Amino acid sequence: MTIQVRCFASLGEQMGFTQKSIAADGMLTVRDVWGAVGEGKSLPDSVLFAVNMSYVSADSLVNDGDEVAFFPPVTGGGR
Repeated sequence: MTIQVRCFASLGEQMGFTQKSIAADGMLTVRDVWGAVGEGKSLPDSVLFAVNMSYVSADSLVNDGDEVAFFPPVTGGGR
């Protein structure tokens, strides 16, 4: 099973990649994918997740060929 993983904005800088393919045998959820790419880092509470461009929870299931994306929190700016 292969999954495309993307990390956006500052999260990509922190993780050291913006896009990679991983062999995801045995991975069932978005949380499992984070465990494979997170280099031992805890899953931050504020990170958003998407599977195939739809926002999901960390416990959402992943399938072969899915794209899993991680986004840092987005804040609005002042005037």
